[in-house]
Amino acid sequence: MNINDFDYDLDESFIAQTPLKKRSDSKLMILDKNNGEIEHTKFYNIKNYLRKGDVLVLNDTKVLPARLMGKKADTEAKIEILLLKNLSDDVWECLARPFKRLHIGTEIIFSDDLKCIVKEKLTEGIVRVEFIYQGIFLELIEKVGLMPLPPYIHEKLQEQDRYQTVYAKYLGSAAAPTAGLHFTKELLQELKDIGVIICYVTLHVGIGTFRPVEVENIKEHHMHSEYYEMKEDVANILNKAKREGRNIYAVGTTSTRVLETVASKYGTFKECFGNTDIFIYPGYQFLAINGLITNFHLPKSTLLMLVSALAGREHILNAYEEAKKNNYRFFSFGDAMFIK
Repeated sequence: MNINDFDYDLDESFIAQTPLKKRSDSKLMILDKNNGEIEHTKFYNIKNYLRKGDVLVLNDTKVLPARLMGKKADTEAKIEILLLKNLSDDVWECLARPFKRLHIGTEIIFSDDLKCIVKEKLTEGIVRVEFIYQGIFLELIEKVGLMPLPPYIHEKLQEQDRYQTVYAKYLGSAAAPTAGLHFTKELLQELKDIGVIICYVTLHVGIGTFRPVEVENIKEHHMHSEYYEMKEDVANILNKAKREGRNIYAVGTTSTRVLETVASKYGTFKECFGNTDIFIYPGYQFLAINGLITNFHLPKSTLLMLVSALAGREHILNAYEEAKKNNYRFFSFGDAMFIK
């Protein structure tokens, strides 16, 4: 399979730069994965496409305001650090720029109470740093950090919480699980009221969000690893739904990766945690989910490959053309698709 099989043209005008005033006012495309048929509606109507007993699985990770703007202690040159992964205690793997200005031992100051020292330079702009601080680390990060918006978003985010889901709980992501941004607390309650079962898994979105696929043959692409958790009560809900033949719908590709990782590893759902580098592309046989609520993804991305595995590449690319004809907004702050 060639990377160009997952390419499509997209004018920059389609890329949503800011979130809508109300989360659930976004457009929603309903795509039948079996025949490619398409309906257009609004996201707040998602309840019309779900029924009593369906299980909706959301990712309750919380985005770290992980973009830190600092300066070198010796020259005061500006340095930007993006937290990616906590390796141990106060040692973090980070994206840094300008990368060439950093050396082992470089000290970067972010505030009077927070600084770091470069311990190791890796490849592709990655460094390992050790933080030195006074106080509680995560509180300092929330105080001085900025939301790590994707590089295709050029507008300043006016409200930081708009890059968090309303159910975000566990700090640890370098990017938001954006399919969940469409839900309001009121909409989630409406779904519960009609008998939809809502449950949560955790996957901390990591470095892969910022790494393009750079090989021609996609089978040669190595996926990044991301930390996930599934709790016992959630596993019980999912196993019961499977036994009874009820639908399990993932909200987002991140939730999908957790569910498919656990199902493929254990042949069932169970309480567990670990790291997953599962790569889902056409030919993959889904074991866990019946459908997926997701956004519109970048050309040549692993996310586009995942949705193509579920609905078929031709159906997906046709749906994307329909989305453009109907002025859908693309990517993180864009509109949604329900593949069912």
